[in-house]
Amino acid sequence: MDPWLIWLIIAAVLAVAEIFTLTAALGMLSAAALVTAGSAAVGLPLPFQFLVFTVVATVTVMFVRPIALRHVLRPQVARFGVDALVGKGAYVVTEVTGQGGRVRIDGEEWTARPYDETLVIPSGTTVDVIEISGATAIVYPRD
Repeated sequence: MDPWLIWLIIAAVLAVAEIFTLTAALGMLSAAALVTAGSAAVGLPLPFQFLVFTVVATVTVMFVRPIALRHVLRPQVARFGVDALVGKGAYVVTEVTGQGGRVRIDGEEWTARPYDETLVIPSGTTVDVIEISGATAIVYPRD
């Protein structure tokens, strides 16, 4: 069996293993094996093939992987949907009690309950949205 084909099989095995582990390291090693398969196809002797594999694997694992992981592990920049409403201010339209009430958040009216069930928040008060539970905003008055 030709050496370039062996390196190609190694690259494929590492790529499949990367799909199951999602560590990025095996993907980099797969890329190194792919580059080595190209160098073997050109006719590089076996010791130099191992050198090519070692150099490419080292460079990718040490320099490319940290950059890739930084992009993957970046926290979500923007919140969407009801998650975006948490922490916003709201205007109490009708008195908010443990039984219910209405608030206006960004121009939309929502049913609301106070964070502390014993609170009674009069209309006209500004409140903070603590969480969204279903279609109900859990609110707390601003001090």
